[in-house]
Amino acid sequence: MKEKLNDLLVKPIAKFVQVESFGGILLFSAAVIALIWANSPLSDSYVALWNYEIGFEFGEFHLSHHLLHWVNDGLMVIFFFVIGLEIKREILLGELNSLKKASLPIFAALGGVFVPIGIFLALNANPETHAGWGIPMATDIAFSLAILQLLGKRVPIALKIFLTAFAIVDDLVAVLAIALFYSNDIDWNAILYSLIPLAILAYLGWKGYYYKYVYLALGIAIWFLFLTSGIHPTIAGILIALTVPIKQKIGMNFSMSKIESIATTLINRPNSNSPILSHEEINLIGSIQSLSGRVQSPLQHLEHKFHGWVAYFIMPVFALSNAGIVFNDVAHLDFALSSHIAIALIFGKCIGVVSFSYLAVKLGIAAFPASAKFKHILGIGFLAGVGFTMSIFVSNLAFHSNLLYQDAAKVGIFIGSTVAGLIGYFILKSIKPSEDTEEVKDVH
Repeated sequence: MKEKLNDLLVKPIAKFVQVESFGGILLFSAAVIALIWANSPLSDSYVALWNYEIGFEFGEFHLSHHLLHWVNDGLMVIFFFVIGLEIKREILLGELNSLKKASLPIFAALGGVFVPIGIFLALNANPETHAGWGIPMATDIAFSLAILQLLGKRVPIALKIFLTAFAIVDDLVAVLAIALFYSNDIDWNAILYSLIPLAILAYLGWKGYYYKYVYLALGIAIWFLFLTSGIHPTIAGILIALTVPIKQKIGMNFSMSKIESIATTLINRPNSNSPILSHEEINLIGSIQSLSGRVQSPLQHLEHKFHGWVAYFIMPVFALSNAGIVFNDVAHLDFALSSHIAIALIFGKCIGVVSFSYLAVKLGIAAFPASAKFKHILGIGFLAGVGFTMSIFVSNLAFHSNLLYQDAAKVGIFIGSTVAGLIGYFILKSIKPSEDTEEVKDVH
């Protein structure tokens, strides 16, 4: 029973953590490269690269944007698509599929959202920078899990599951904030038109049908309509993901018995050593491939397929294109804005996560993760202050018309995320691993 539980829960979480952890290292490396590049003698090439105009024409239709715009409004849609898949999986089958299991991550996420916002607004006296309230509310799961991974067996696997579920709820709130508060000049006709392909995908998903080319074509149409509507197109990625069916077309037992039967036929073929296959044998192999595809959950298949691309390519490219702050203009930065964001990330996140988690436990709504101590939650609270990816993304939206405020916000994000991450790391490192955490050895 223990081995089965390990296969079903621990190993998939371990693999997820491993991908996110290495992705966090790449993300950090890309950010450092961007900073060095933007402040080196080659800084002009950095600016020129991301301001390079790319577009296409089709008859009278013309669409053209800077490379930076394509990264933020194009590539990042895939990032949000994967977040949408994770949200749906967790709500239906994972750590958010019941009120009891979801209550602690939900309370922690709400505290990690509202308290930093409150601290930022309380500190910020400049009306021009009030739009930055959403910057300190997000947690970067790649960075935070990368830090947890460095701690090895000192951190119970249940705590990693808690952080993952908490960050997913946190992302959902951030996405809602982007949709409601960081989308301007909305073209409601484009939104209404986008509901047509979205309704088709929702119907297909409800019926359990998944055709990748149909999803691709309608997904592009939805993304384009959102791009022209004024609502940030990354929201399209979330909505499309929520329509992907989670159930397989056929059961595992039926599929395996059929594959076993076909495999036996192939093994017992007359000319088993011949390198050339007969038409019948080719058809049998095709049947195995078809059965293998039909037994996979479309949602799980897409999440697995895109997860590596997001962690190893999309997020590092986003960091490389957005983290290049030119410090030659440091004298013109709004240091008050930087400090408010840093304080909200470092202290707001920790106070919010810890206090709301403690409240949920005291009210009897939730319980701390297995093998976890209060000090573990305190460390996780500080790690939640590692905002980076989503925080930079929100800062681009909040101050899209003021580059100096953008740069000041990014300085605050860097300082706040770094300090919060270091404090969280040393708090968790100071906790002596108990015998209960030995289960983490099985993860590797």
